[in-house]
Amino acid sequence: MSDTLKALVQACRAGEADYQDLIDRVPYARFLGIQVRAQGEELTFILPRNENNLGNPTLPALHGGAVAGFMEQAAIIFILLQMGEPRVPKTIDFTIDYLRAGLYQDTFAECRVTRLGRRIANVHISAWQRNREEPITIARAHFLLSDENA
Repeated sequence: MSDTLKALVQACRAGEADYQDLIDRVPYARFLGIQVRAQGEELTFILPRNENNLGNPTLPALHGGAVAGFMEQAAIIFILLQMGEPRVPKTIDFTIDYLRAGLYQDTFAECRVTRLGRRIANVHISAWQRNREEPITIARAHFLLSDENA
């Protein structure tokens, strides 16, 4: 990770930089149009309604891959902000449960770290549209934070 990116992560943590600046540096997150809203210490990630993310125009519904990509990117950015020394986490495993159709509207996600060790992190991600209590998907992700062989 470049020194510039490390400085940006540190500035975001300190409240001196906009989280969106960090997200915009991730090409796939930028392609999906991911946005972030900070409310105190909580971050809510947003996948705005966008034709690029449409999977079934008949319903219309979001593409499942776009929703999964959104949730994985949210988890990576979230864990990056939680680590002491910022390093880009590498996905080990990502398991998603689709609970209901994601309609063609803004989608929100929140992440919760269930374990943050020196080498491994586990994150739970929940995505919803109208009501946080009725998620459209939930996911569990496991990340490698450092590789001693690298």
